[in-house]
Amino acid sequence: MDVSSLVTVSIILLLLATGVALLTRWLRVPYVTGLVLAGLPITELFSRRIGLEPNLVLNLFLPILIFDAGINTDISRLRSTFKPIALLAGPGAVFSSAIIAFVLKFGLGLAWIPALFVGVILANTDTVSMIAVFKEIPVPSRLSTIVEGETLFNDAAALVSFNLLVQIYSTGSLTFLEGIQQLLFIALGGCGVGLVLGYLSIPIFTRLDDPLSSLLLTVAVALGTFQVGQFLGVSGAVAVVVAGLIFGNFGLSRNASASSRITLLSFWEYASFTANTFIFLMIGIEINPITLLKALPVVLLAVLAYQVGRVLTVYPLLAGVRWFDRPIPLRWQHLLFLGNIKGSLSMALALSLPTTLPGREGLIALVFGSVLISLVGQGLSLPWFVKRLKLSKFSKAQQQVEELQAQLITSKAAQDELDSLLKSGVLPKSVYEEMRSSYQVRIAGAEKALRELYNRRPEEFETKSGELSKLDAIRRRLLLAEKGALNEAMRKQILSEDIVRGRLQTINEQLLQLDDDL
Repeated sequence: MDVSSLVTVSIILLLLATGVALLTRWLRVPYVTGLVLAGLPITELFSRRIGLEPNLVLNLFLPILIFDAGINTDISRLRSTFKPIALLAGPGAVFSSAIIAFVLKFGLGLAWIPALFVGVILANTDTVSMIAVFKEIPVPSRLSTIVEGETLFNDAAALVSFNLLVQIYSTGSLTFLEGIQQLLFIALGGCGVGLVLGYLSIPIFTRLDDPLSSLLLTVAVALGTFQVGQFLGVSGAVAVVVAGLIFGNFGLSRNASASSRITLLSFWEYASFTANTFIFLMIGIEINPITLLKALPVVLLAVLAYQVGRVLTVYPLLAGVRWFDRPIPLRWQHLLFLGNIKGSLSMALALSLPTTLPGREGLIALVFGSVLISLVGQGLSLPWFVKRLKLSKFSKAQQQVEELQAQLITSKAAQDELDSLLKSGVLPKSVYEEMRSSYQVRIAGAEKALRELYNRRPEEFETKSGELSKLDAIRRRLLLAEKGALNEAMRKQILSEDIVRGRLQTINEQLLQLDDDL
């Protein structure tokens, strides 16, 4: 396609996406589901001119989406929910892939290698639809972090597993020990690349005063990290995840002014939104409804297979979390099951299947049909299901606390910016003192009101489900700070290991007794 045709098609797709955005808001349906449905009628018009190019998805769109998720993920919150995330994205993905492969192997008579390919592809989750629902319907923040963390690491795990299967198929044999070694090399190598490039970008970022130059650096880090990982034979997706986490938590949050942070985060939010818009539109264009109808019985079996795989991994694994971490409420498990929506990476991997694989076209149609049913069926029912689970109930006391906290946070952030302006010589001291004092009055008022609220009986903060969410969230942060200080003191040999272990056990018991925060 020449440049002029590409521009014309892009304009048409952007106008179509704008219309979909207006229509889905009016109909109150998920945006990405609307995009897929809008793409279906124009399959014949565009199928010969554009399509879902797997190299474009894997080398451009995927790094953008992963890096955006990484820089917006708080490592401290991720650390507090890492155990359930690791279970779902690690053993959960492996078990689910095996169950799907088993069902398809004996249900469709596939060979093991094709069945395993489809198992890995359909075990991958795409939570764009779920996160979009969370923006409209608030849910507990721990649940939101688990969802975001699972998809962040699940994408990387799917790519690693897929590449390992490609190697097994191409070489014809791979022992269990060799497979484990290869898996560790790809995953740990990706972590190493991400750590190095993520930390190397921070000193460069701190020396850039121009937000636009900083923006260019982040784009280079996101896309370059993926390419470096691929070139070295390790996981580029894992590398981008780690680089995004490092840059977002140790570079952007500590070394950037408020205006630079807003510029960068706004750009990456727009880039992620644009990438998702084109991906889901092209998913609709790529799927041929006639072909889907012909393969419908096979597709329904595949849908049943990945749902069974999700059921047999989510509920047993998360039920065991209570033995070593805060338990996951059953209502959350229901949502994690229904949120098992398939998306862009599944289709990109399907198109990346080896060309010599027997029955490749049938497998691609199988995956495409499963993705469409998932996006439409589960995507449309998800907002209703979240409301039915009643995960977002706030008491009047909690709403009052949040309003005061918002006043406190914004006022302190403004004071920090005033200090920076005074230090750089932009603001005269007389003006600085006058403006700072006005913010101080707001801070004092909010602190007084919060103190009065926190001194009331705990029952006044209870939601209908009995969660002391806000107070427990504050207590949890304080206990985590205590754990960090103890570990640091033991590392520096200030305190003996016996003393620290005893204190840590007490703190862990206190953490397990706290309810989940909203």
